[in-house]
Amino acid sequence: MPSTADIIENDIIAAAPELLDTLLKDHTTSCDGLVHNIVWATHDYEHFGEGYGYNDPILPRLITGRHGHVIMPRILKHRDAQSARVRDMAEVFTPAWVCNAQNNLIDEAWFGRRGVFNTEYTSEDGTHGWKTNPDKITFPDGKSWLDYVRDTRLEITCGEAPYIVSRYDTTTGTVIPIGERIGLLDRKLRVVNENSETTGEWLKAAQEAYKSLYAYEWQGDSLLIARESMLASFVEYYRAKFGKDPMRKSVNYIAYIISWNVWQMDGLRGVVPGSCKDKLHTEVSLFGESREVVTPCEGCRTDNIHRHNGTYCLIKDWHARDSQTGREGKRIKYIDLLK
Repeated sequence: MPSTADIIENDIIAAAPELLDTLLKDHTTSCDGLVHNIVWATHDYEHFGEGYGYNDPILPRLITGRHGHVIMPRILKHRDAQSARVRDMAEVFTPAWVCNAQNNLIDEAWFGRRGVFNTEYTSEDGTHGWKTNPDKITFPDGKSWLDYVRDTRLEITCGEAPYIVSRYDTTTGTVIPIGERIGLLDRKLRVVNENSETTGEWLKAAQEAYKSLYAYEWQGDSLLIARESMLASFVEYYRAKFGKDPMRKSVNYIAYIISWNVWQMDGLRGVVPGSCKDKLHTEVSLFGESREVVTPCEGCRTDNIHRHNGTYCLIKDWHARDSQTGREGKRIKYIDLLK
């Protein structure tokens, strides 16, 4: 996978066709052996014709072949399209230096000191940036590098997930070298690189890093870009450590983790976007007269996240067994974490 802002779906298909299927899967709506994909959840692509509607699933054939450049990072879209997303969906992307500053606050609290991964600065011309700490990261008493790798993080309404993965600055499109990256995942993988020697040890720790990071997003195109960037980062950090690409089965497993941990959701309702519905039923009076009655979703009417009639989103607790399947990872409703 190339170190560029735009990851081309044709390249993913060429490398491993099953990868794109995994990255497009929606686990909440997939059940009883039927696989459902994330949906577009935006009107931006309707001009392409059939299959690109708001509620249509994103299928590989719609974004590969001659359609291989349909989905691209926000910064590469036409300015009119960018403005429409800001107006219609309040889509505002955060500069890398702001993401870095806020991620530094998280690490300052965890480590109990400042400047763990880098030091922020502002140049005389007002340019913001950071200087990376070149030394191996040291850990406070009572905490290990594996504790850091496993510590849970969540990015809400993640867009292209700039807080988690910083392959490029989402506001400029500038590619960030691997040694200068500042995302939550980047920090964990840096620590993995510094503390693992064998490929087996590295893969086990990297899997823990991915299992610890969660994010959700409404719009399907941004969600796919976030998933792709996280997967590309796995390959890039492995390559930086060992000078070769990871095995295909290892990449497939990371893609599977990502497809669970980075999911499509209406963050205000905790449900699949657009799944809340008004219910229509017929009432018959004592005199035999009938009328249609519309009952709105109670959660939408009362603004109660626990009372929606839509499809509540599922995620995985990777460190618990599913009692129904016996498999790794217990499926839970996201809203159950909010009690």
